[in-house]
Amino acid sequence: MPNPLYDTLFGKYTGHSTTFLFMPDGKKISHDSFIRMAGRSANALSEMGLSVGDRVAVQIDKSPEALAVYAACVQSGLVYLPLNTAYTPTEVSYFIEDSGAKLFICKGSKEEQLVDVSSKFGASMETLNADGTGSFPELTQNKDDSFNTVERDAEDLVALLYTSGTTGRSKGAMLSHSNLLSNANALAELWQFTAKDVLLHALPIFHTHGLFVATNVTLVAGGSMIFIQKFDLESIVRNIPNATTMMGVPTFYTRLLNDSRFNKDLTRHMRLFVSGSAPLLSETHVQFEARTGHRILERYGMTETNMNTSNPYDGERRAGTVGFPIPGIEIKITDSKTGKELSNGEIGEIEVRGPNVFRGYWQMPEKTAEELRKDGFFITGDLGSIDHDGYLQISGRNKDVIISGGYNIYPKEIELLLDDQPGVMESAVIGLAHPDLGEVVAGILVPEHGASPDLDELAKTINSSLAKYKQPLKLLVIPELPRNTMGKVQKNILREEYKNLFMP
Repeated sequence: MPNPLYDTLFGKYTGHSTTFLFMPDGKKISHDSFIRMAGRSANALSEMGLSVGDRVAVQIDKSPEALAVYAACVQSGLVYLPLNTAYTPTEVSYFIEDSGAKLFICKGSKEEQLVDVSSKFGASMETLNADGTGSFPELTQNKDDSFNTVERDAEDLVALLYTSGTTGRSKGAMLSHSNLLSNANALAELWQFTAKDVLLHALPIFHTHGLFVATNVTLVAGGSMIFIQKFDLESIVRNIPNATTMMGVPTFYTRLLNDSRFNKDLTRHMRLFVSGSAPLLSETHVQFEARTGHRILERYGMTETNMNTSNPYDGERRAGTVGFPIPGIEIKITDSKTGKELSNGEIGEIEVRGPNVFRGYWQMPEKTAEELRKDGFFITGDLGSIDHDGYLQISGRNKDVIISGGYNIYPKEIELLLDDQPGVMESAVIGLAHPDLGEVVAGILVPEHGASPDLDELAKTINSSLAKYKQPLKLLVIPELPRNTMGKVQKNILREEYKNLFMP
C-alpha cells in the first residue's frame, strides 16, 4: 500500500455515507464528510510549504477538526505531535525546540502566550478552537477536498509522542505506520469490534489511549463514535443507551458508580467497557459488575508501545491483572540488574517485544540503546509478575521501588492491603528519605466518602500482615491523590511534598 496507515484507517471511507461521528449537539458527520475535511486540511498543510517528515505540533481541544488534522498529517506524510492541553508555555517551548516542529497549532485563547515560543524556534503558528473556528480552519476554506496521498513505507515515522517527563527530560517516542497499524488491527480483532459498534469516546485525543487505541480501533472496524469533548457525567449518562462500547480511565468508572442512574437498565445495550492508563481498584471491578452485570476489561500499554496486554474478551477478566500478551507480542519478566529472565510468580522488570514497539527516542540514541535491547525487547520500567495461569500483574514503576535498610519493597503489595481496609477508598505508598535506613515507607490514604479511617486499627492490621521492614512508618490521610490527565497517580508530587517528613 502507498500509505499503510492512511489507507487502512481513512482512505477506504471515501464516498461512504455511514456515520462516523455523533456529536453532543445532535450533528452527525459521515465517514466521507470527515475524509473530505481531512483532505482540505492536507491541502492547507501542503500549501504552507510543509514537506514529508516535517513535524506538526498541536495543542488543541478535542473536536472533529482536530481529529482531521491527525488524518491530514498521516495522508501528507507529516509527523503528528499531539501535546497535552495542560502543558505550560515553558513545557511547550521544550517540545517545539526538541522536535524541530515546522508548524504549531494551538487554541486561540493560548495564542498570545505561545506566539513568542513558536517564533523563537522557527515554527509557523496557527489556531484551532473547539468549535472549529480559528486561523487554520480559515486556511482550509475553499481548498480542494481531495488530496493525493503521499506514499509512505510501513516503517516510516508517523507520530512523535513525548513521555510525561516526571523525571528528567521528556523523551519523544518515535512511532511508525506499522507500530500503530499492527496494534489497531490486533485490538479490533481481540475485542471483537465491528462496523456495528458505537464507541462512547470521552477521552482526550492527545494521548495514546484516546487517539491510537479508541479512534484507530474504531476506524479499523468501520464503527462510529459518540464524540464527547471530555468526561461529563450528564453527557455520559445521556449517551450510554446509544453506545455499544466505552473506553475510559478508572476515574470515569468510579464517578459513574457514584451516580444511582448508572445501572443494568442503562447499560443493557453495552457490549464492552475497557479501562486503562492507570490501575483499576479491585473494589471498582466488584462494584461495577454488581451494578451493571458487566465486567470491565483492563489492559496495559504505554506511550512507547501502545497496548501490550489485555484481559480476555471471552474468559475470566481477572481483577488486579492486565491479562495476557496481545497476539504477536511477547512479554517477559527479567531481573533489572542482570537481565536474566525470571520464573512465574517472581517480580521483575517487564520487557516487551513485538511490531507495536516504537523505533526509539527522538534524538536520544544513548537513551534508546539503554532501554531498547538489540534483540528488540523494550525495557518498560514497569515491574510485574506473571502468575501460573499466564496473567500479568503490575507491581509499579521501577523508580517507585523503595529500598529500606537494604531491602526492596514493592509499593503495590502494601497498597492492595491498605485499599482493603475499612474506610479507605484508595492509597499510594511512597518511599521517603530517612537518616538511618535510607528510605522508609509512608502510606497516603484517601478515605471513603463520609468515612474516617481508624489509623491505630489500620496499623495493627498492617503490623500483623507485613514484615516489619515493609510496614509504613507513617500513615497520612488526604482528600485525594494527585493525578495526571489520564488518571495516573503522580507519586513524584507526593514524594516532593513529604520529602522532609523523616529528616532532621
